[in-house]
Amino acid sequence: MKLHIVARGRIGRGSEAELVARYEKRIVWPFAVTELPETGGRVAEPLNPCKTVALDEGGEAMTSVQFAKLLEGWRDSGVREARFLIGAADGLTAAERASADKVLSFGTATWPHLLVRAMLCEQLYRATTIIAGHPYHREG
Repeated sequence: MKLHIVARGRIGRGSEAELVARYEKRIVWPFAVTELPETGGRVAEPLNPCKTVALDEGGEAMTSVQFAKLLEGWRDSGVREARFLIGAADGLTAAERASADKVLSFGTATWPHLLVRAMLCEQLYRATTIIAGHPYHREG
């Protein structure tokens, strides 16, 4: 299953970009990042079937293991692509949130969208290692 981050805004060359690059290199599943301008822009048609996850502070908080099980279930049921939507500074539109199959939160705090991208990359890497039985993730 392809993991595809669709993010508003350019990440540039800052420390967030370094974190994204670090985890992007480690993810062994098919992986892509599409950057869109702050407003407008289009992304390629998804691979079907596709599941869409909107990142939003009002979404569901999941443990890393729950997140891995969600991705594993989708993969095992034939989903070809999982898209993760990250809004710009003002977040996602109501329509983007409503069209998502899942709305996911990294907590009730408001996070900068560039940091959310780095956090999501780490969680995607962690999820794929959990699914593979790799020891990266440690349960407390």
